[in-house]
Amino acid sequence: MTFQLAACAEMLWRDRPIEWRASRLKELGFGVGLWNWPDHDLAKLERTGANFTIMNGYLRGRLTDDEGAAELLATARETAQVGKRLGVQRLNLHGTGLGDRGLPVTPVEVVTGAMWLKARDTLRRVCELADEEGVVFTLENLNLPVDHPGVPFGRAEDTLALVSSINHPRLRLNLDLYHAQIGEGNLIELCRRALPFVGEIQVADVPGRCEPGTGEINYPGVARALERLGYAGAVGLESWASGDDELALQRFREAFTI
Repeated sequence: MTFQLAACAEMLWRDRPIEWRASRLKELGFGVGLWNWPDHDLAKLERTGANFTIMNGYLRGRLTDDEGAAELLATARETAQVGKRLGVQRLNLHGTGLGDRGLPVTPVEVVTGAMWLKARDTLRRVCELADEEGVVFTLENLNLPVDHPGVPFGRAEDTLALVSSINHPRLRLNLDLYHAQIGEGNLIELCRRALPFVGEIQVADVPGRCEPGTGEINYPGVARALERLGYAGAVGLESWASGDDELALQRFREAFTI
């Protein structure tokens, strides 16, 4: 197996308790991705012994202004403690907090130069926090046309620009290829340019956000390209199942088995 495969527990077996999902993913040989930790019983998750690969790294806040940055940093510090308790490998950030249906709590129509500068400053402070706590944060790209309109720094080009300009080992990209396909396309070239800064790659097919093989993305081709480029890190399935959950996981594994 070339890649470290994981799957988002929040999106599979949705009628089951989250700790059951984590345990089942562990049994099947997958790492486990989570969203917001306050939604779950941490003691039950700990007892699963699962390999938690990624989790939302903040509860509220945004990169673009003083008030939002202070809130993001405070909740990121709180979340870092939870991440260390569960052994989470990466704590995930966005340009702004997300609310119902993934929509931004504070939407931004125009990202100004001042916002770019503030975002860079906020992420540098995130790196200082990460050094203090001994954790790794990732910044995730999101698509604007379909799922997350109004999120600042949503495009992969934007997240790559921010992370590469800071170039700190405790701040990496969470490169989500589902979002990138909708917003930008040209995935293999994007992977080539972004790979030096990638902490995790996440996948789902387009349209529909289901497992590989249900849409237009040639994920076996992407997997071969990633291997040629020397990537051997985490690939996380962040998708709904088109039908049976375990069949979706099987299709994901097959697409990323070289």
